[in-house]
This record gives sequence, C-alpha cells and structure tokens, in this order.
Amino acid sequence: MDLDFLTHTPFWIALGQIIIIDILLGGDNAVVIALACRKLPAAQRTKGIIYGTAGAIILRVILIVFAMTLLNLPFLKVVGALLLVWIGVKLIAPDEEGHSDVAGSDKLLAAIKTIIVADLVMSVDNVIAIAGAAQNSGEHQVLLVVLGLLISIPIIVWGSQLVIKLMERFPLIITGGGMLLGWIAGGMLVSDPALANPDKWQWMFKLPQSGTVHYAACVAGALLVLAIGKAIASQRGKAAPVQQG
Repeated sequence: MDLDFLTHTPFWIALGQIIIIDILLGGDNAVVIALACRKLPAAQRTKGIIYGTAGAIILRVILIVFAMTLLNLPFLKVVGALLLVWIGVKLIAPDEEGHSDVAGSDKLLAAIKTIIVADLVMSVDNVIAIAGAAQNSGEHQVLLVVLGLLISIPIIVWGSQLVIKLMERFPLIITGGGMLLGWIAGGMLVSDPALANPDKWQWMFKLPQSGTVHYAACVAGALLVLAIGKAIASQRGKAAPVQQG
C-alpha cells in the first residue's frame, strides 16, 4: 500500500477539518448518548454507550460515503454548499433547542436503538460537512472520513463536558467552526461539475478552476457565514428585551 499521502499537507489539513467538524457538530450527539443511557443499570451503561456509538459510527460512515458519491452529480455541490452555509450560520446563531424528547430506557437494546436512530436524525449536518471536507481534499476520502470519526468520537463521548466548557469560555471556537463550514462551502460550490466542467452543461456559467478562484471562494464563504450569523444573533439580541417585556 502506498503511504506517500501521509507526507502530503492537504491530507492532514482535511483530517484536521473533519475532526473539528465532528467535535463542533457532535456535542448534541454526546448529550443524546447520555440521555438514552441514563436509565440503564450502572453495569450496562458503558456497554450501551460503546455499542450505540459503534452502531452510529458505522451508519455514519455509510451515509458519508453515499453523500460523497452524490456530490459528484451536477448541482448537488451547489445545494450542499448552501446547506453548509446554513449549518455554519446555525452554529454562530443557534436556535434554542432541547433534548427533552430523547427517551431513556432501562433495556440495553432499546437504549442502543435510541442512540443509533437519534444520531441518524441529528447527523445530517455532520454528514454534509464531512463529505464536503473530504471531497475538497482530493484522494483517500474514505480513509479521511474513517480516521476523522475514529479520532473524534472518543473526544465527543468522553470529553464532551470539556469541549462544551471550552466553547462556553472561548466563544471564538464556535465562530471559527462556523467560518470553517463556510470555507468548505465556498470550495465545494466552485468545484461543482456544472460550474467546473467546460465540456458539459455549456449553458451554465463556468468558473476557472485555479487556486486563486478556489481560495477566494473559500474566504468569501467563511465571511458570508460570519456576516449572516452575527446579523441574526444581533437581531435576536435586540428582540429579546421586547419579548421579555
């Protein structure tokens, strides 16, 4: 097996992006795991966490590989880029959401099922973001996805409280994460086959595929997410006193 890719900077940059995305978007998943296993006997709680998380990882890898295949179709990267901008904005200006609807179970299999189903429902944003980061990296995309998940899942499950505290203490981590998603969205948008392939869909406007265009789109995506997120957060801040009154 050729391991030359391990010395390539783009591989490590993409892996770092995937790990950051997993940690930033995986906090809710850690809460779900805790809530689903809260009624299990102490002896079974660790089993529930491990088996449920393992099932969720396997399912997520399958979903991400499927998503990366779909992103090779025309216009789907455009849709994916728009979704990533929306996810990045939600990270900077989140909605108030609770987890009270996550059922805890005193049966091990039921708790595992709850973890897998809840993770599936909540992982749409995670799947799109990771698929976009892996697609922008070039080769070894599946390896990047698997490595990113394997590294980040233990951090999410066992280090979630530390991650949450760091985010609360340093809000710039959240802002940076949202901008990272915008960065990936920009790169995804300009590489859509409909915009990048000069031989097909000739009625579409074509973008030159150069490093300058790619990085300009990445920067524009990051700044767009920051601007929209801050604007929404500012509007909510102004509206809050009115609602309380």
